[in-house]
Amino acid sequence: MINIFEIREAISMAFAAIKAHKMRAFLTVLGVLIGVTTVIAMVSIITGLNKSMAQQIESLGSDVIYVTKSEIGIQFEGPSEEERNRPPITFEDAMAVEELCPSVEAVSPQNWGPGAKTVKYRDNKVSRFQLIGVMPSYEVVNNNYIEEGRFFTDSDVNYRAMVAVLGYDVVEVLFPNLDPIGKEISIAGRNFAPKRFRVIGVMEERPSILGESQNNFVLLPHDTYKKLYPEEKELLLVAKPKNPELLDQAIDEITQVMRIRRGLAADKPNNFAVATQDDIMDIYRNITKAIYMVMVVISSIGLLVGGVGVMNIMLVSVTERTREIGIRKAIGARKRDVLWQFLIEAMTLSGSGGILGIIVGLLLGQLVAAVTPLAAGVSLFWIILGFSFSVSVGLIFGIYPAYRAARLDPIVSLRYE
Repeated sequence: MINIFEIREAISMAFAAIKAHKMRAFLTVLGVLIGVTTVIAMVSIITGLNKSMAQQIESLGSDVIYVTKSEIGIQFEGPSEEERNRPPITFEDAMAVEELCPSVEAVSPQNWGPGAKTVKYRDNKVSRFQLIGVMPSYEVVNNNYIEEGRFFTDSDVNYRAMVAVLGYDVVEVLFPNLDPIGKEISIAGRNFAPKRFRVIGVMEERPSILGESQNNFVLLPHDTYKKLYPEEKELLLVAKPKNPELLDQAIDEITQVMRIRRGLAADKPNNFAVATQDDIMDIYRNITKAIYMVMVVISSIGLLVGGVGVMNIMLVSVTERTREIGIRKAIGARKRDVLWQFLIEAMTLSGSGGILGIIVGLLLGQLVAAVTPLAAGVSLFWIILGFSFSVSVGLIFGIYPAYRAARLDPIVSLRYE
């Protein structure tokens, strides 16, 4: 078996060959470099995004339960016909869950409906925002609290008070350098004339998710919203267990209550969806898995091209060094010694491309993180994997040239000019 001294000698000879033919060596490993760069750069960005996404979802509340009409997920063709025909989630459903689920601390029915057209204060206007009808429990359930002023009370809901609580982004546009508390704003809906509301509170700023702001909204008391949109029956039901350990139990209780209210037999599937933050994170991970697959295909092409280049340059090297091979065999080198020499040279060549690819990939990831909102980070596992793949390319594609070198006849080789 080849010893450590022979390995060191082979690696030294490989680096000498690279140094002697720098441009040829660079072009040879360019495919490997591109393939490894693609892997490291994409993994760096996706890993950073996963961490960032997990932190942002965690900020929304890790023990929040969502009850919706349709399944939460990526639906390129929209909800199925079965989902569209499901009965809506209603306010009565929310009240039943609050009353009949002992593991649930609070329930927040939230009306989204068709939204609104504009919200104005004097000459300042916001045209793209979410108008949401909520209950006083909204703060606790959504882990989002008042920063200035106060939130809605039961009296605001019951008396359909014309008051509003604003998201941070809306305040920034409507009230630059002004205190919004007590000011009157005008909201024009898609099916109602402009109406005046008194601002009683401003919600704390929340982090963006994938670059999408979570602060561009106007909250109204639930019954005030229903007065504006009496035709809207469907809502989003958001619940929170009394403690995180009761999350699964709360989901079971909510599911049972909803099934009973809808008269579903034991053998019938749910005609509603129950999801948690973990389910939302799983959806995101499924998206990144698809990106990983594309990345693997692209990097595989680069590695294949690089492998062909390594094979080609090693075949040229065998031809150029035929006489050297003959001399080595004449002084006692065995076939396996020559075989290992050229295999190690091929792996050194492709491994060098892998190291360059790792460096460039890490730099690209950091560059993306510096100039965009995207995060970046890569684990040692992927660095080792990228280097291992690059070395494996040299091993696989160097076998034939090495085998060819090992089989050369020493007499013929010594006569080669």
